[in-house]
Amino acid sequence: MKIEVLGTGCTKCKRMFDNVNEAVKKAGVQAEVIKVEELNEIVTRVVLMTPSLFIDGEEVVTGRVPTVNELVEILQGA
Repeated sequence: MKIEVLGTGCTKCKRMFDNVNEAVKKAGVQAEVIKVEELNEIVTRVVLMTPSLFIDGEEVVTGRVPTVNELVEILQGA
């Protein structure tokens, strides 16, 4: 599983990245977690609001920071 957190480095983006890493551990899934801060890459993905969460190339959350428990549920359903 490839998980990408897209954001320019704001506080919310950093919090989402931390929550995703914690959720991956809690869910016990194998995943590569990547932080994408390059504006060109974010624009290429047509992300209108950050932070944005992509799992295996599909946008699943945008414009908000989900809780760790919510992320665990998303990861277990992926």
